[in-house]
Amino acid sequence: MPSCVANGDTWEIYHATDGWRWRRTARNGQIVGSSSEAYVNQRDCVANAKRNGMTCEPV
Repeated sequence: MPSCVANGDTWEIYHATDGWRWRRTARNGQIVGSSSEAYVNQRDCVANAKRNGMTCEPV
């Protein structure tokens, strides 16, 4: 699962049963953001995460 850390938050890009999704997890383990829809392409999912504040590149 591609992920990266920016400003202390972990951004994860993962493949769910309905497609690619992202989630943002704070240092305390709480999920503080997630995609509201699934994406067919991983790159579209990453682009949406970047529009929502992700500043790192998931690896």
